[in-house]
Amino acid sequence: MSTTRSTAAGKVLEVLSTFDRERRSQTLSEIAQRAGLALSTTHRVVTELAGWGALERGEDGSWYVGLRLWEIASGCPRSQILRDVALPFMQDLYEATHENIQLAVREGTELVFVERIAGHRSVELVTMVGSRFPVGSTGMGRVLLAYAPREVQEEVLESPLRAWTPYTVTDPRTLRAQLDRIRREQVFVSDRQLSESTVAVAAPVRIGRTGPVSAALGIVIAARGANRASGLREPLLRAAYGISDELGRRARTTA
Repeated sequence: MSTTRSTAAGKVLEVLSTFDRERRSQTLSEIAQRAGLALSTTHRVVTELAGWGALERGEDGSWYVGLRLWEIASGCPRSQILRDVALPFMQDLYEATHENIQLAVREGTELVFVERIAGHRSVELVTMVGSRFPVGSTGMGRVLLAYAPREVQEEVLESPLRAWTPYTVTDPRTLRAQLDRIRREQVFVSDRQLSESTVAVAAPVRIGRTGPVSAALGIVIAARGANRASGLREPLLRAAYGISDELGRRARTTA
């Protein structure tokens, strides 16, 4: 038994961690099996979580993540300040392109999407707000990886890289060259790396023009319109610079 499951808080975390985007609803038995807990213990933890609002029970008897957790997560300072600053620029970028606009941050060796704007005519995405991917898997992730600490870069480069499509770059030497190019050019075009139907153009978002990279801003278009990618560089950079300037201004006023 793990040390996590030996504490009351640990049991709660084990139960909550059984839910993800592929398992949005579960029976009590499924939760117990995936959490590695006894059914009686799982029933007690789930009942307490439901009473607090962290879990909800559907009409079919299955359990779902409750609204209370979303309310708490939406107040995360790291993402909330970034989203508040970025959203007006993302809206302007969407109006200029009418394509999917995404904002993401790095957490360890993973990419987490924190905001998105999409229109009904935009290409369908495999990503969504709150979803996580290995940082080397997407164009925005590679932008964040290019500015990550050296130890994070080496951990990713030394680990097997998943080939999501036939076009995914998995060779560490090629990926290392891409990271060098991102640092020089500030913009990266990811051609069908995560999905064969999409091309992404991504740029770093800093705290101020010369401060540390805090996020990545991206535009995702249909692969059939890949010839448009070069024309998206300038509007993307303007938006990224605008967000960076505002983040820098806020950092100075609160210092």
